Order: sequence, then structure tokens, then C-alpha cells
Amino acid sequence: MNPYVTGEAIRLLREKNKYTQAELADQLCVSDKTVSKWETGKGYPDITLLEPLAKALSVSVAELLSGSTISNGNVSANMLRSVFYVCPVCGNVVHSMGEAAVHCHGVLLRPAEAEEADEKHALTVGQVEDEFFVTVRHDMTKQHYISFIAAVSSDRLQLVKLYPEGDAAARFKMAGVRRFYYYCNRDGLFYRNRKK
Repeated sequence: MNPYVTGEAIRLLREKNKYTQAELADQLCVSDKTVSKWETGKGYPDITLLEPLAKALSVSVAELLSGSTISNGNVSANMLRSVFYVCPVCGNVVHSMGEAAVHCHGVLLRPAEAEEADEKHALTVGQVEDEFFVTVRHDMTKQHYISFIAAVSSDRLQLVKLYPEGDAAARFKMAGVRRFYYYCNRDGLFYRNRKK
């Protein structure tokens, strides 16, 4: 069975916060031997202690579970720094404007690394009145398809979820769009900057 939180993570976070095992134990109303068992992997915190433990260690429950702290330098919330996470089990798409700990179906999702569009995944952008009409030259079979297309400006994200056997196309309001992202279920995330 995989532990939901590792002893190593607890130890590192405790040391980072300059607590002894006894000091952390006092905050959680457990014994220092209990904290020692957690850190050596001989036991795990009760699920009801996860939130108080995360609070005592100055992290979120997600950070505690993932074993890594999140340092988000994107404090200005610029949408052009968008990060996409795609679940390999269900295809769920999660968006963040910076680093995050994202889980879906028990899987810790890694941010999709966007590559510049290639010939096999060519994106075409046309204009229809006040909207962009975006198409991707790509098959849309049940096994190989474009999962979503997104248009990003500095202050907003427009995302259209696509499905197999549909069209690899979407329409977006033009207002400030500077970059397009799209995701192939086999080849990953691609981007194309809007040509001015």
C-alpha cells in the first residue's frame, strides 16, 4: 500500500519549521513517539490529523500529500503564465496560473510542457467578425484526438473541451488573445503565439 503522506516529507517540513518532534507532537496532541513513528515510516498520521498537521507545518494539505512545497512566483496572476494539467485516466483538464499540486484519480499530475506547434499539429487561425476561428489539422478518432483548445490573454483564459469524432475547431472572442494552446492526447501540449 502506498502511504498518503511520507515520513520523509513530515521530517523535512518539521525541520524547516524548526520544531522538535516533541514540539510538533504538542501542537497535535499526540506523543513525540507517534511523530517519530510517522517519520520513520512505522506508522502514518490518522486522516483526521492531516489538516492540523499541514497547518502546523505551514503547508496546504495538497503540499503535505505531494511531499513538495509550492513556491509560486506568479503573484501578479498573469494568465500568459498558464499551466495545464491533464489527467491520463479521465482526460480532466485543470488550469493554474502558477505552480500547484494537482491530483486526479489518485495520480499526482505533472504540468504539461508546451511545445511549439509542429507540422503534424498545425493550427490555423481565421477571423469571423469579433472572434477567432481556430482549427487544428488533426484526426479526431477515439484513439487519437485533440482534447482541448485554449485562447489566452493577459487577463483571461477561454477553453473549449473537444471530444473524439468531433471537429478540432473552436471560436474565441478576440479581446487581447496572445497565445493559443491545444492538447493532443498522444503527443501532449502545443502552443502558438498569435501573429499580429
